[in-house]
Amino acid sequence: MNEEKIFGIIATAGDAKGTAHEALNYAEKFEFEKAEELMEEASKTMTEAHKLQTEMIHAEAAGDKVDVNIILIHAQDHLMTAMSEMNMIERFIKMYKKISER
Repeated sequence: MNEEKIFGIIATAGDAKGTAHEALNYAEKFEFEKAEELMEEASKTMTEAHKLQTEMIHAEAAGDKVDVNIILIHAQDHLMTAMSEMNMIERFIKMYKKISER
């Protein structure tokens, strides 16, 4: 069960990050409507990844021991990197909007 959640975190966080990078590509071309649509999609996907992580945290808090292994560490790395990159991409999109207004 934990393995499914762990691989789910890896997959959904990776999908969210990829979608956010696609949004950035559109923002670079000043296609903000598409960029914002993709960022919303990325955010929904990231919510799913975060939900899986939260389920694992709640399970451990309830006494269901979660084994820490390299795959779990890898999943956490994917999740946190995706979150960080999405935050930066949101700022880049705002910056491109300001540039386009000049």
